[in-house]
Amino acid sequence: MLVAPAEGWLTAVWPFVRGRLPDAPARVVEIGCGPLGGFVPMLRSDGYEAVGIDPAAPAGEGYRRVAFEEAVEGLSDIDAVVASASLHHVADPAAVIDRVGSILVSAGTLVVVEWAWELFDEPTSEWCFRRLGPDARAGWLHRRRDEWTASGEPWGTYLRDWARAERLHPAGLLVELLDRSFEREHLAYGPYFFSDLPDTTEREEAEAIEAGHIRATRVEYAGRRR
Repeated sequence: MLVAPAEGWLTAVWPFVRGRLPDAPARVVEIGCGPLGGFVPMLRSDGYEAVGIDPAAPAGEGYRRVAFEEAVEGLSDIDAVVASASLHHVADPAAVIDRVGSILVSAGTLVVVEWAWELFDEPTSEWCFRRLGPDARAGWLHRRRDEWTASGEPWGTYLRDWARAERLHPAGLLVELLDRSFEREHLAYGPYFFSDLPDTTEREEAEAIEAGHIRATRVEYAGRRR
């Protein structure tokens, strides 16, 4: 059975997220849960009082269709906040991270999974593009490949221009901002692209990273409110 990229990503990242959370029944907020609901179904199944916040969140209990910056009701004394591939998209990451700290209990937990787009160098892009599925199942990596080819620019120039147009924040900046408000407990880098590459496993991407063929662009961060 084919697994959608987003579902494969959630399944792969869940052990890290779950392993950094306080015990259930803690109150957990997920920022940017997306249309699939992110980790909220898994959290609620494990006994957490979980809420996903995203303008594109599913309808129903456990979700709020609003930007985190605008959400108000019930956002206090939260035990943990989860943000997966969402902080690099927000308009003002410093303000969002400050707000996360303001809704957490003392020494509350923040778990972040991010993408270091600034490490997406040309060897890594070519490794990914060689492993793309058919164009009939085109995703974001197909679009990056096609736009880069059409641009006629060197990969690094194209990537910087694309990130600037999308207003993406580099992971290095996000980690710096996180460290200002949180006591870091974990920081690691690893595979990111595998769930969008139909015949590539997380292990295979990790092996390519370990061999020095590609860069590790997944960022895992966990910390406690200062």
